[in-house]
Amino acid sequence: MASVLGGFAGNYNRRHRRSGYVFQNRFTSILCNEDSYLLELVRYIHLNPVRAKMIDDLSELNEYPWTGHTGIIGKRRQKWHSVDEVLVHFGKSRRQARRSYIEFIQAGMVATNGMALSGGGLVRSYGGWESIVRLRKEHISCIGDERILGDSSFVEYVLKEDEIAIESKSRLMQDGWNLGKLIVYVCERCKVEQSDLLRRSREDTVSEAKALICYLGAEKLGLKSRKIAEQLGISRPAVSKWISKGREIGREEDWLDPFG
Repeated sequence: MASVLGGFAGNYNRRHRRSGYVFQNRFTSILCNEDSYLLELVRYIHLNPVRAKMIDDLSELNEYPWTGHTGIIGKRRQKWHSVDEVLVHFGKSRRQARRSYIEFIQAGMVATNGMALSGGGLVRSYGGWESIVRLRKEHISCIGDERILGDSSFVEYVLKEDEIAIESKSRLMQDGWNLGKLIVYVCERCKVEQSDLLRRSREDTVSEAKALICYLGAEKLGLKSRKIAEQLGISRPAVSKWISKGREIGREEDWLDPFG
């Protein structure tokens, strides 16, 4: 997202002969508990133009091109826009689902006490972030994370999974695993020279080695993509591409044995 937004901002500034920020804030991603919060989040996002008083009512929203709402109701179709993930929650047929979806959006325009969407299920049950800060100062343990949107059990589960991942990375670091050791390990297994990693090659073994280094380095050792990119002489977007390929390769053999 940093590359997409940065690229767009640079292009926009050049076209309009201006400088400075185009977007107000950094891109934010929130892990959402589908059952409890997905539909409320969809409604909240699509009603942003109404809350900002950029448009007045549902009829204007139905023609407004700058949200996903028009795509969901079938007014503006884009090949890259997946709408079934939303419509499936509103009815078995598209016609029925769209009708129910519009009613759901309409209800949100008149509601005065919508669901809080600030993230962190247990945070709300504790009374908000101010209460969390006070409790921590009093050395009272509490669970919450503003990047997670869901009920208490969902937040607790996600944080536990994250804790397990962090413990795994710490163990690997204690065992001496770093980028250098990883490169030696992968090159020996793939039977390629380390110098081959820095040159363009269509050989399957070299491609496989790069993919595994990116995948194991990023997801198992928690290394930054920038560091991996510099070591392999590739771009950061290329690291993301190799991670996907490496994930597939890693599942096929016993590549994950040393990493638990």
